[in-house]
Amino acid sequence: MQWTTSFDIPTHPNPISHDHKILSIGSCFAESIGNKMKDLKMDILINPFGTLFHPIPICQLLEFAIQDKNLPDELFLEREGLHFHYWTHSQVMGYSIEELRGKLAGELILVKEYLEQSDFLIITLGTSWLYELADSNTPVANCHKQPGKLFSKKLSNLEEMEGKMSSLFEQLQELNPKLKIILTVSPVRHIKDGVPENQLSKSLLRVLCDQLCKKSEHVHYYPSYEIMIDELRDYRFYKTDLIHPTAQAENYIWEKWKNALFNPESKKLLEQISQVNMDLAHRPMNPKSESHRKFLSNLLQKLERLNSEFDFSREISSVKSQLSTS
Repeated sequence: MQWTTSFDIPTHPNPISHDHKILSIGSCFAESIGNKMKDLKMDILINPFGTLFHPIPICQLLEFAIQDKNLPDELFLEREGLHFHYWTHSQVMGYSIEELRGKLAGELILVKEYLEQSDFLIITLGTSWLYELADSNTPVANCHKQPGKLFSKKLSNLEEMEGKMSSLFEQLQELNPKLKIILTVSPVRHIKDGVPENQLSKSLLRVLCDQLCKKSEHVHYYPSYEIMIDELRDYRFYKTDLIHPTAQAENYIWEKWKNALFNPESKKLLEQISQVNMDLAHRPMNPKSESHRKFLSNLLQKLERLNSEFDFSREISSVKSQLSTS
């Protein structure tokens, strides 16, 4: 008996390899998939401005990076002795406005460097619902727990989002002609907006991705949302909040991601590095046993072989330290 509806995901015409540089930006799924790639020694910058959900704030930040602009001063705010910016997540904060301004300036420079040099930009879109400052209609990425009366909320229309993202993609193409863009819709449910409203929001994002893919051969779509709501159509694949995918669901989507997006050489490397990471996470019953010492010696050899291609210096140092005390 078949319990799920599976579907084929086309392989990317230009697969990702370990030689590539990557920027991943957007919702928490951008961090989930990005961290898995980082753990496997890929050169990836993940959500430098914190978690972002709506296409327009994402576009604003990337455009300011491309154009060497600092973020607007009037959008800094202070809460309980901490400083934030309305265009970034509360993960990005400072103990003074000067500290935060310096942090953001540094991140903008780093993002431009990645956009200039990267082979892939991964954008994960979370919602079409946009918050704006009520007095100026300025879009914000995060309300930073400010009073609700300061904001208005609207469902962005397709034309507005497509225009903003198309403009960004044109600038990116001019900045870095080799850059390929992977779009995906976050499988995380934004049910605070309401269940019907979340479905409406996700539908707009899915159509947006389709329109953008049709416009450019450099833009492709990965169906993380469809995997979650079709292949994994069961609440057991959601955490207890019934919003976020479980680790099991994330790993399932990741396996599909690997098969569709990585070249054969990188898939082999991923298996080797995954095994090494599992070995590094191993916790022995007796750290001073001869069998564990042999295990560490074998692990050290694996790390030193891989270290010729990837930076395993920290892991090598850790294993050597364990050997010296075992």
